[in-house]
Amino acid sequence: MGKGDRKTAKGKRYNASYGNARLKTVTKAAGTAAAPVTKKAAAGKSVAKKAVKKTAA
Repeated sequence: MGKGDRKTAKGKRYNASYGNARLKTVTKAAGTAAAPVTKKAAAGKSVAKKAVKKTAA
C-alpha cells in the first residue's frame, strides 16, 4: 500500500486522480462572494456625506 495503490489517498495523490479515497472538494465560483460586512453607525450619530465628483474645467 503505497504510491502505486490507486485505492488509497496516497496512491490517488501520486496518480493525480480523485475518487472515494480522495474526494475532490467543490469550491464556489470566483465571481461570487459573500455579502460584505458593514459597520453600523453609533446610535444618533449618523454621519453620511454624499460623494461629489469634480469635473475638469
